[in-house]
Amino acid sequence: MAKKLYVSNSTESSRMFKNDFLESLTKIHWSVPLFFWIPVIIYFIYKSYVPGGMTVGSIVLYFLFGLAFWTLAEYVLHRWIFHFHPTSDFGKRIAFIFHGVHHDYPKDRLRLVMPLSASIPMATIIYFIFYIFFSEYVLASFFAGFLLGYLIYDECHYAMHHANFKSGLFKRIKDHHMLHHYSDPEKGFGVSSSIWDVIFGSGFKKKETKSKA
Repeated sequence: MAKKLYVSNSTESSRMFKNDFLESLTKIHWSVPLFFWIPVIIYFIYKSYVPGGMTVGSIVLYFLFGLAFWTLAEYVLHRWIFHFHPTSDFGKRIAFIFHGVHHDYPKDRLRLVMPLSASIPMATIIYFIFYIFFSEYVLASFFAGFLLGYLIYDECHYAMHHANFKSGLFKRIKDHHMLHHYSDPEKGFGVSSSIWDVIFGSGFKKKETKSKA
């Protein structure tokens, strides 16, 4: 018999830290990533076009490459990092802070998009990993698209939990994500796109999706 999932209907989640400042770093309004990351995306496009001297066509090409590559990164991060199951108490604590709390309290509006305290260090690390494979200005175009993909993911994730879609693409995306939360958290790792769930065989059967609709 499958283990029953713990899912709270509370609009607030459990406290992470005793320290008020550290606790504040774990919460964020859905609009904050837009105000922070859109100027960063614009800067990277400017960097590739003006100092980098890249053509518009090349910028668009690498931008779209970065946008598409995000969907794979999203899947990998969600499936193998956020859903990693450590055995030590410390590891379990870290796993809960990063993602477990969201599964226990999926309706907490302040923990649905990634706080800047986590997204900025993560983006910095990923940028320097990409720097190994791309030249500086090509990376600027690629990373601008990658960041837009992340931003779409973040805002889609918020919408999946708090918007009521009646039909269309977003309704299907929401149904897919709700099955991940309320049916089987070891399936359905794509949030902004389910394409990699199809490729890696971790999606839901059509009858499961229809029953959720």
